[in-house]
Amino acid sequence: MSYISSSEALIGKLQRISDLGEADLAILRGISIQEKEFQPNHNLVLEGDKPSQSFVVIDGLVGSTKYTGEGKRQITSFFVIGDIPDLHGLHLSIMDCTFSTLMPSRIGFMRHSTLRAICEQHPRIATAFWRSTLIDAAIYREWVTNVGRREALTRMAHILCELICRLRAAGRIEDHVADIPITQAALGDALGLSTVHVNRMLQELRRKGLIATSGSRLQALNWPDLVRAGDFDTTYLHQRNL
Repeated sequence: MSYISSSEALIGKLQRISDLGEADLAILRGISIQEKEFQPNHNLVLEGDKPSQSFVVIDGLVGSTKYTGEGKRQITSFFVIGDIPDLHGLHLSIMDCTFSTLMPSRIGFMRHSTLRAICEQHPRIATAFWRSTLIDAAIYREWVTNVGRREALTRMAHILCELICRLRAAGRIEDHVADIPITQAALGDALGLSTVHVNRMLQELRRKGLIATSGSRLQALNWPDLVRAGDFDTTYLHQRNL
């Protein structure tokens, strides 16, 4: 898989969801982004933090998580290349969830003071950032529906369709084949299912000939039927190249 820089990841995402001119792109390329690499299950931002920076996913996968008083985890969204998961931290003084890596990931950190100054001086960039947070909210709504109202097999098919679409839009996969080293425990925490139930649902999708798996490699063998099985509609992702 080709190397992507922090500015390429950020600009690529914003271009997929908004109209930006060359002057805007030049400003975005000039943002100072501090890159770091993390192993899975590293907490990038903790609930209750008062961050002074936001981050962009350059490579890998990040999850937003909430914990019950008993310590049970609910993953509330996945974030892929180009996403800025905690952009809302620009305007909220205290973070209300935790962001953690779900696989080996490369993350770029941007200071809030820099982002605020850019938003004040460049309205089209501010609009692009605002649109990004609105799309994150649309994904949250879809996930609530998925966990709350769909059957287990449909939930699993839906989340796999979403991951494939978002990674394909980011240019990281082709032909519905993705390397997604997410643990079954993490999938269970995203879908409200036990690890045993996750395993059964994956087996059922394989039995139906909808997917094939080999280690962390996932292939959608019958995309139209997988979409139907997942009750999946790309509208909520609001990306031009889907």
